[in-house]
Amino acid sequence: MLLPNILLTGTPGVGKTTLGKELASRSGLKYINVGDLAREGQLYDGYDEEYDCPILDEERVVDELENQMSEGGVIVDYHGCDFFPERWFHIVFVLTTDNSILYNRLETRGYNEKKLKDNIQCEIFQVLHEEALASYKEEIVHQLPSNKPEDLEDNISQILKWIEQWVKDHSS
Repeated sequence: MLLPNILLTGTPGVGKTTLGKELASRSGLKYINVGDLAREGQLYDGYDEEYDCPILDEERVVDELENQMSEGGVIVDYHGCDFFPERWFHIVFVLTTDNSILYNRLETRGYNEKKLKDNIQCEIFQVLHEEALASYKEEIVHQLPSNKPEDLEDNISQILKWIEQWVKDHSS
């Protein structure tokens, strides 16, 4: 059976991982957190002192994911999306969170002041939504609110319905 590939993107702290893991467990699709994949495979190209984090080697990440993506049925979670091949995804969900909620989530993670400020600005200016629109067909890019537990349930329900319809539409 043919299964869709889904991209979950958005500023760090918006709830991509929580949504992705829960969605995978309820849908049977495979969940891949690109940050974890990079950590496990050491898919880095240096270290960013200013943000206190490793720099992702995007080419190696794409190479690492290529086979799984061509098989289908994968949920990919990452805060960037402009380096993934457009052909990989059938739908892209950009999660968004109210700035005050996001600030608290990132502060809890121990982000330094610059990283906090830059991520909040990223959310205010909808940088990830713009990046998704520039990287994929507009009709497959959708924004989802991610502020409270009810949003999580609503988003899961909405995406599960979409998956079910996609599978119906693409079964022989």
